[in-house]
Amino acid sequence: MQKKDASFDGFLPCFQHFATQAIHAGQDPDQWTSRAVVPPISLSTTFKQGAPGQHSGFDYSRSGNPTRNCLEKAVATLDGAKYCLAFASGTSAILTIAHLLKAGDQIICMDDVFGGTIVYFRQIASQFGLKISFVDCSKTKLLEAAITPETKLVWLETPTNPSLKMMDIEACAHIVHKHGDIILVVDNTFMSPYFQRPLALGADICMYSATKYMNGHSDVLLGLVSVNSESLHDRLRFLQNSLGAVPSPFDCYLCNRGLKTLHVRMEKHFQNGMAVARFLESNPRVEKVIYPGLPSHPQHELGKRQCSGCTGMVTFYIKGTLQHAETFLKNLNLFTLANSLGGCESLAELPTVMTHSSVPKKDRDLLGITDTMIRLSVGLEDEKDLLEDLDQALKAAHPPRGSLK
Repeated sequence: MQKKDASFDGFLPCFQHFATQAIHAGQDPDQWTSRAVVPPISLSTTFKQGAPGQHSGFDYSRSGNPTRNCLEKAVATLDGAKYCLAFASGTSAILTIAHLLKAGDQIICMDDVFGGTIVYFRQIASQFGLKISFVDCSKTKLLEAAITPETKLVWLETPTNPSLKMMDIEACAHIVHKHGDIILVVDNTFMSPYFQRPLALGADICMYSATKYMNGHSDVLLGLVSVNSESLHDRLRFLQNSLGAVPSPFDCYLCNRGLKTLHVRMEKHFQNGMAVARFLESNPRVEKVIYPGLPSHPQHELGKRQCSGCTGMVTFYIKGTLQHAETFLKNLNLFTLANSLGGCESLAELPTVMTHSSVPKKDRDLLGITDTMIRLSVGLEDEKDLLEDLDQALKAAHPPRGSLK
């Protein structure tokens, strides 16, 4: 087991042997005639058959690809899963999962999730006869009350984007599965398998936008889905091939390479994220900080029970108005004003006009996504430099001579 910094006491130690698995799972050099230590990028779209209808494991790259296979085997191992499927993006993974359902089926979705998930369910999936209900699943009684005979899928995201609410996956799984054949999906993008394993807690599907922490270098668009059920895997594999939303071999190669440093990166994200959260919480120019690693987080105890640490996602409310938030963001030097998260570089964004601008204002207001809410993706830079950048930007938004009311 890995030892964590004393400042992280209270969180469970990370899953044993993770680093070894991240480097070696699916990477056996003997699978290649060249015995390459690094899996090669297989660009061929078609493969020679020994006889009509007889191939050696691959026939057409949409149906299967050697480089993609390496990635899928590696992620399945890290998730503690039997199977993993890779997709062209996190959104295409959502799309494929939704195709498990039919018109008239109900999806219960956590009300505070990634804006793209809300848009897909509300504006696209609903047009094809799926019934969508947005529910605060952090309150399990509300989840149970929302389940109907038509409920076929429950979609959780924990921690949520951008409010960092946490769901009790095990409790939700107990409720969902006692109601019959309902699929429980957990979007684990914000945590990665290094800090949280939803399948071990009762989820049926664990999905990622691998564009974020799993790849970790802001240069890949990719989605991942892990399952243990053979029948669920077979249905998803059919859809992966039939819908065709598969990633390129090069993207698979890059993500596979990123996994090899996932354990190292996540520890540093945790360290920097905690430092930033503590700094902001003690700053008079900040109204409120949301970070599961802080004792002030409403579900801090759940986080310690369910996860082995926290990532670099920190949400806070700056004192003042939209103008103060914009001034702060414009004066950042090290943090880049940009969408996305989970890369080596630190990013900052204003959800109301960026990632969640497509969410109706009345819904944003209910979720607490206001003009002064700022989401940070804390990267791997030096901790001192990060804090100095935040400090000078906060002072630019609220000069010492100005009012902090």
